[in-house]
Amino acid sequence: MATGKASDFVVYNEQMRGGIIEVLTQASNYFNSAGGVLRLTTRSAIGEFVKESFLANIANAVTRRDLTSVADVTDLAQAMGEIVSVKINRKYGPVGQTLDSFRKVGMDSSPEALSYLIGTQVAKGMEVDMLNNAIRAGVTALKNAAAVNYDGSAGTMTASRLQYGVAKFGDKSGAIRAFIMHSKAYHDLVQHQLTPANAGETATGAVVYGGTPATLGRPVIVTDSTALMLDDSPDLYYTLGLTENGLVVENTEEEQIVQELVTGKENLLVRLQGEWAYNLGVKGFKYNTAQGANPTDAIVATAASWTASASSYKDYAGVCITTR
Repeated sequence: MATGKASDFVVYNEQMRGGIIEVLTQASNYFNSAGGVLRLTTRSAIGEFVKESFLANIANAVTRRDLTSVADVTDLAQAMGEIVSVKINRKYGPVGQTLDSFRKVGMDSSPEALSYLIGTQVAKGMEVDMLNNAIRAGVTALKNAAAVNYDGSAGTMTASRLQYGVAKFGDKSGAIRAFIMHSKAYHDLVQHQLTPANAGETATGAVVYGGTPATLGRPVIVTDSTALMLDDSPDLYYTLGLTENGLVVENTEEEQIVQELVTGKENLLVRLQGEWAYNLGVKGFKYNTAQGANPTDAIVATAASWTASASSYKDYAGVCITTR
């Protein structure tokens, strides 16, 4: 008597849709955390630039007064400085898809459901874009300011190189609230501190048991932003040590996402398109408006785009450390 086996059947393996939707994987949820070095706010702003003036520090305003003299003295002028952020205009899509394609995979093709699914991608994409551009501006401004740029490109990230970078801020080094670094630099730091030969440089045991490197008592934002890496021979990595409100992103125009059903085709289509804008600012610097409005990523990363507006480097956004 023959007995049927599973191998005699045609078996269709069920395909599972993991997570329903694929979103960008770069770690990006760091705004308004880690000491407030990356600030994200919302306010309406017309035009292409936001300009804010401030009273500049008067050099040598306090001097010795000569009790034996009645001579005239020259007035000191009060000057004003300016902080300028630049508006970045962005769009989403348009993305077109047949409603039938959603139904065929068992997904809800109602406008509400599609808006939610697409909105998940849009929100993550916006967050990643704002983070990368903020880091791009910060790296460009600080690595081109000699007073706050530490060149440690002779080797990989170590506790000593981290300290040398922070030391660039002198007696105001305590204002450095957090670091932003690429995962390559972060793991180099961990590996360095796990090496017994470097035990005298850091608390190696604490690193082993705590699972994180010693970072001079400051939190670390680890994100593989392309703005933190220079493709070179060898590759270079930038680490930012930032003060509170060092990098500021302001959502200055309300996001608008439009969804429409498109007829007149063989199949019904749904099309989505959106647009929004945000302003980008670096503490102690102003965007050079001569570089033009709505700059590309390449222009944001151009040294000429950011000019120091604070008279003291200790009022800058922080420091930049370059390593391999």
